[in-house]
Amino acid sequence: MTGTTALQRRILRRETHSSRSALAIGSAIVLALLCAYAITEFVLHFLGRPALVAAPVDMLAALAALPGTTGLLVVIGAGLALIGLVLVVAALSPGRLARHVLATRRGATVVDNEVIASALARSASRVANVNRDSVRATVSHRRALVRVTPSTGRPVDAHAVSEAIDADLAGASYSPPLRARVLIEREGKVGA
Repeated sequence: MTGTTALQRRILRRETHSSRSALAIGSAIVLALLCAYAITEFVLHFLGRPALVAAPVDMLAALAALPGTTGLLVVIGAGLALIGLVLVVAALSPGRLARHVLATRRGATVVDNEVIASALARSASRVANVNRDSVRATVSHRRALVRVTPSTGRPVDAHAVSEAIDADLAGASYSPPLRARVLIEREGKVGA
């Protein structure tokens, strides 16, 4: 692989995956503020000055003197564990954006899922011979769902719509590839 190909892959990954920087910065700020507070209280305690809120020794003594301290500690521990679990899941999850890569001969293009859904809905409405407003399409990471509401008295050939959608997806070669599902609503609406 050449450097250009690796660079293109890196750019495409940046465009299709979300950054975790906001979460990392927010967590770092909260942790830094807590550490600064704790250090300030400890320094004031060792210098013999009055505490900003409460001396660390006094806070621990007050916590130990509370009735049902064990239950409170369990609740605090469970809350901290839940926060830690959320941060670990956020750090390890892929963080995909609602976009797909469209490979072309000259390179690649990043396409938003809403654009793909709009193209599929337009194609389905043409093949089903219904108004564009009678078709709803949604695209997720690996699936495309097209719902067609037929006009009253005009049956829709689900197989033809499905073939047209599959042909559109096969011709576009999105990455990751999409699988389509076409649903024809049971009840139609009065066509315009």
